Amino acid sequence: MEQSQPRLTQGSVGRHLVDMTLPVLYGVFLMMLQGFVDAWFIGQVGVRELAALGFSFPILMIVTSVAIGLGAGTSSVVARAIGKHDHRRARRLATDSLLLSFLITGAMCICGILTIGPLFRMLGAPEDMIPLIAGYMTILYIGVPFVVVGMVGMSSMRATGDTRLPSRLMVIAAVLNMILDPILIFGIGPIPAMGLNGAAMAALLARAAIFAGTLYFMRYRMDMLSFNKPHAKELRSSWVDILHVGIPAAATNAIIPIATAVITAMLAGYGPETVAGFGVASRIEGVTLVLFYAMSAIIGPFVGQNVSAGNADRINEALRLCLLFCLGSGLVIAILLAALSGFLPGLFTDNSHVTDVAQLFLWIAPISYGAYGVVMVMNASFNGIGSPLPAVAISVGRMGVIYVPVALLLNQFWGVAGIFAAYAIANIVTGAISYVWARSAVQGQCERHQGPGVQTGTA
Repeated sequence: MEQSQPRLTQGSVGRHLVDMTLPVLYGVFLMMLQGFVDAWFIGQVGVRELAALGFSFPILMIVTSVAIGLGAGTSSVVARAIGKHDHRRARRLATDSLLLSFLITGAMCICGILTIGPLFRMLGAPEDMIPLIAGYMTILYIGVPFVVVGMVGMSSMRATGDTRLPSRLMVIAAVLNMILDPILIFGIGPIPAMGLNGAAMAALLARAAIFAGTLYFMRYRMDMLSFNKPHAKELRSSWVDILHVGIPAAATNAIIPIATAVITAMLAGYGPETVAGFGVASRIEGVTLVLFYAMSAIIGPFVGQNVSAGNADRINEALRLCLLFCLGSGLVIAILLAALSGFLPGLFTDNSHVTDVAQLFLWIAPISYGAYGVVMVMNASFNGIGSPLPAVAISVGRMGVIYVPVALLLNQFWGVAGIFAAYAIANIVTGAISYVWARSAVQGQCERHQGPGVQTGTA
């Protein structure tokens, strides 16, 4: 078994970022591609099913936000324990995080299944679509523990600096999901066509596989899983440490789908086809933002290990490199999506209203993707240094103070285009704020861990 060492506190900052980001990029890209493929297959079934997918999107993102939050809390505390050369504590934290995740997600499953009807009526779903949505969401809710516990386990792996193994698990799950999709959606041989429910079942089986693989490798490859019964005091200490970052991080990420749910309800006023178009655009967006998701996944472990070592210079250099990369790649993405906006939506459906809405989104929103990437990376860095509240403030400001109010205002003048413009404005403003705030927070946190006047390391 391997014991984790704080290898991110030495060597080239840029090299570490590249070496960690590339494996995560492959995994995240295939996971997002799987969502793209899901939507494509569902689009072949019908527009109603595609609209149901659009209504479910913000709710699924809320569930994902819990997984991201718990994963961020786990990654932060495990990385800082490794930075202090305390492998026993790192293993205990990794193990206790899985139990905590299972208990939280079990409660979420029950609440989610019991509230499907009223929740989606509140989002503006037509009454005749509720049974369709209920069947799909029930299966997905059953799979929530597999999703969340698996993601939290992979966060522990990344906290050690190893991003290759969890990325391989993500690749396997995504490929398995894409193989199962057409089989279960359309049926083959003795397997009946399940339509939208087939997509949910494919996701459930794939997430179960990644869950099993994560537990196996944490125990037998990385020595990050303990079967020793913890003392109540130690378990409570682990959960408090994890939730100190995990609750704000989950709140930070939950704000996004909650605001998206409000936006979905606004768009529902223009009809289910408009919601379907927004859903298609969101799936395309997910694939194009994989670079930023990958960077936000690795920056937490990097700053976590370095903040324990007092290496403020290394963290600031990493944030500067991330800023330049996000802005440059965001510009390229915006140009490509504008050029392909007339082609990509047509891959999902031939309904002209749906494709027009998706195309409109792809003309407007990508202008701000570089700034959105900066927000994601800087928020993840706050979690990594153990100071999660600024990330909450930034996300509340982005979605609750800017996006939704401005969308409500611009909707009165420019309709759907105004709603999408509000999204771009929110990204650009908070991107600038988050970078300035993150750099100012680094020095103070390093001094808190090591004491004032510490040598900050080399980049």
